[in-house]
Amino acid sequence: MDTNLSETTDAAQCSYDFVNGSCPKAARSNGHRFIMYIFMLLIILCTLIGNMLLIVSILYFKHLHTPTNYLILSLATSDFLLGCLVMPYSMVRSVETCWYLGHLFCKIHSSWDIMFSTVSILHLCFISVDRYYAVCDPLRYKIRMTFFSVKMMIIISWAVSAVFAFTLIFLQLNIKGIEDFYYNHIACYGSCILVFGDISGVVASMITFYIPGVTMLCIYCKIYFVAMKQVRSINRITIQMQSIEDNSSRFSRSNERKAVKTLGLVLGVFLICWSPFFSYNTTYSYVNYTASPVLFDALVWFGYLNSTFNPIIYGFFFSWFRKAAAIIWTCKTMPVSSQMEL
Repeated sequence: MDTNLSETTDAAQCSYDFVNGSCPKAARSNGHRFIMYIFMLLIILCTLIGNMLLIVSILYFKHLHTPTNYLILSLATSDFLLGCLVMPYSMVRSVETCWYLGHLFCKIHSSWDIMFSTVSILHLCFISVDRYYAVCDPLRYKIRMTFFSVKMMIIISWAVSAVFAFTLIFLQLNIKGIEDFYYNHIACYGSCILVFGDISGVVASMITFYIPGVTMLCIYCKIYFVAMKQVRSINRITIQMQSIEDNSSRFSRSNERKAVKTLGLVLGVFLICWSPFFSYNTTYSYVNYTASPVLFDALVWFGYLNSTFNPIIYGFFFSWFRKAAAIIWTCKTMPVSSQMEL
């Protein structure tokens, strides 16, 4: 989610020199701005390329069309859209410390930012549910996690996130109760500020981060304990039984364990990247909105890194993604019969 302040201690000029009430603009050297642009452009490019490779890999190779991978596909789509529709404009605003794209697009941009962040955590919630049934109730997994149920999860994630984000911003529920303070002390011409009141900040953070995050942690703790119990049970199997065990069964269990570890790491990265921002966002109103704009931008971009890390995690853990990405990157094609060898 985007946040910026209209006040800065090193302001030397205004965003619009000939407009009364224009926001102050931070004085930065060309070299400083160049370094910031290069750094943020690298983050954006890595986000776009990584998630695009993940999207194309799942769409192109038919044997990757599984319920779990469709959830991952939708998650990668939200990360790609964040890198395409949100991060470039946030980059310009962060470097220039001004917003030049108008009040309406500011609202749209803020809504997209909140929406894609909420989409990500809802998808991670549903992915944790998918892994729960795969590990804790494998006999009924295919009955519960069908393509129809996954489609409903995806629709719910996007619909709820869109309604929540656009309603929050366009009805100005985020500043409800602090309207006078906001318009008198924070808002100015040439800014795109996302500010929450005491109650709205806590409620929004609880809905979009804390409650889903705690829920996912509880689910993964349950998955971990069940998985450890299964490992202990497997260790009790006699050598004779192990010698006649079906290789495909061992391969399937190995894939399940790898999937659990990978998705658990994805959850951990998400919590690490976004926890600082949401913690600050929750307490921001209680310090009278006095904070360094540099700190806020740093927390926002640290949260954006979550969308950059996700495809890297999949590439590190899953050989199918590395092979598929290599084929796509080199513009090679392969017959459907060969796709099963990935």
